[in-house]
Amino acid sequence: MTAFAGLRLRVVAAPMFLISGPDLVVAACKSGIVGSFPAPNCRTTDDLDAWMGKISDQLAGSDAAPWAINLVTHSTNARLAQDLRLVAEYQPAVVITALGSPIPAIETVKAYGGTVIADVVNIKLAKKAVAAGADGLACISAGAGGHTGFMSPFAFISAVRDFFEGIVTIGGGITDGAGVAGAVAAGADLVYMGTRFLATEESMASPEYKQMVVDHGPDDLIITDEITGTPASWLRPSLVANGLDPDSLAKPAERVYDSTTDVAARWKDLWAAGQGLQAVRSVEPVAAVVGRLAQEYHAAAERLSRRVHVQQG
Repeated sequence: MTAFAGLRLRVVAAPMFLISGPDLVVAACKSGIVGSFPAPNCRTTDDLDAWMGKISDQLAGSDAAPWAINLVTHSTNARLAQDLRLVAEYQPAVVITALGSPIPAIETVKAYGGTVIADVVNIKLAKKAVAAGADGLACISAGAGGHTGFMSPFAFISAVRDFFEGIVTIGGGITDGAGVAGAVAAGADLVYMGTRFLATEESMASPEYKQMVVDHGPDDLIITDEITGTPASWLRPSLVANGLDPDSLAKPAERVYDSTTDVAARWKDLWAAGQGLQAVRSVEPVAAVVGRLAQEYHAAAERLSRRVHVQQG
């Protein structure tokens, strides 16, 4: 946990496709939580270079929390080697791998002392990532927005802790400070939060997207693999607005995670969210969200302490 020493709150502003950018990352880190973004949010290597440079410059010399980049290690990502070259140059403290083995990133990141966390959705993939040498796991559970998992967060933590002593990050429907406290008590080191930061001022989401998150709840979500080829959680109203019938979708011919193609463009108006969206009631700055999460976390910890004390007494 060396890379995460000094965090105000054990939270990662999760990397969100087409949503997380430098402003959100910097605001998260300056608020005391880990900020992150997916490399595919940059359509070119030059864009990625500019983003990583901006984040590094704005956080340099501060006592901000570490930042992370999310790399797609799927075989269709033709730009991975170029992305890793920039990782070696800017040396983010944390690299999160997704949709593939962490192996392609491990040598580069370990060379400068960074931490590799592998994004996984089940126990089989978790064991493969540990065997490959990942320092940590991002366990994507039921309730997560975007590409989602199906295990309960608490069951996932328990199962992973049975064979892994490294960094465990849990994500999926955890939307307030009490949820963070519960996850930490259950054995997690960090908590992924994406949807909670989607409607922040620093997010790259359109005003209409942010308002849809504010206006809707869990009953307005649909989980399907018929958009990207991988199960994901989508806002039904956004599908309808784009002429799609949520109950009769056509699966794509193949999964493609290459940000240099135009395939990803078809997703920009189809909006994802997780089950925690009911906690998002307005568009506000990241600092305000983190401040509220911290208050909720400490209140939950005190409540648990009082109840444990009463039982022991």
